[in-house]
Amino acid sequence: MPSSTAIRQQIETDFQDRYPSILTPAARTIRETASCGIVEVDALLNGGLPVGAISEITGPAFSGRTNIALSFLARRTQDGNVCAWIDASDALDPESAAANGISLKHLLWVRCRTQTIEKPLLTTRHAQKQHWTRLDQAIRATDLLLQSGGFAAIVLDLADEATEHCSRIPLATWFRFRQAADRTRCSMIVLGKEAYAQSSAAVVLYCQPDCVDSATETVVSGFRYKVSRGRERFSPIVTLNRKPPATSWSSEAPWDRQKRA
Repeated sequence: MPSSTAIRQQIETDFQDRYPSILTPAARTIRETASCGIVEVDALLNGGLPVGAISEITGPAFSGRTNIALSFLARRTQDGNVCAWIDASDALDPESAAANGISLKHLLWVRCRTQTIEKPLLTTRHAQKQHWTRLDQAIRATDLLLQSGGFAAIVLDLADEATEHCSRIPLATWFRFRQAADRTRCSMIVLGKEAYAQSSAAVVLYCQPDCVDSATETVVSGFRYKVSRGRERFSPIVTLNRKPPATSWSSEAPWDRQKRA
């Protein structure tokens, strides 16, 4: 009886004209990346955040997660690309965004607020009230913008939303976002306390605060952060029992306690 190797060679020989290397896995391609404007983070990610994929930047408050997203959008908007910021908690400060180098005329800011919509019924005289939470609005807005295309980057800011609520976002939703981002070549960034997209995310970064050089009652400056790479789908395979890559970086941009930059 011929061995499996002989059978494989025979199949590849018979089909080599129509299906070259029919049993050989396709070579891994290098994912296109875009610089986030922070040298240390770009080196950690082997060039920057992936284009056409979902990247999750997680961590507690004051961990540098928002700074990385702002720096990334600054590079994209300065090149004339249109980007969007889906603000689930309406916490973005435009002045801080502009101070970080973002071109506001190239940024669509979607502010989500809890509201009640009255929808009249055809069969009765009463009105049906439909309650949309801020998280509902953020997910629907993200879906609409991703499907429409034309955005170089979209940030879904869930940093101030409760973890238990964000964890309930269906996996099918994240998979749809992943497919749309790949089709439209959009870099989607998800900010949150934890990672929510699971296998749909190409990159996961874990951020944490390190130290602060100076602080007053209202203004804090000289931040230093630590960031580690939890997962990168297109990076070389990491051997077992090896700590994930990590680095640290500094931000000179001041933070105003009163404006929640």
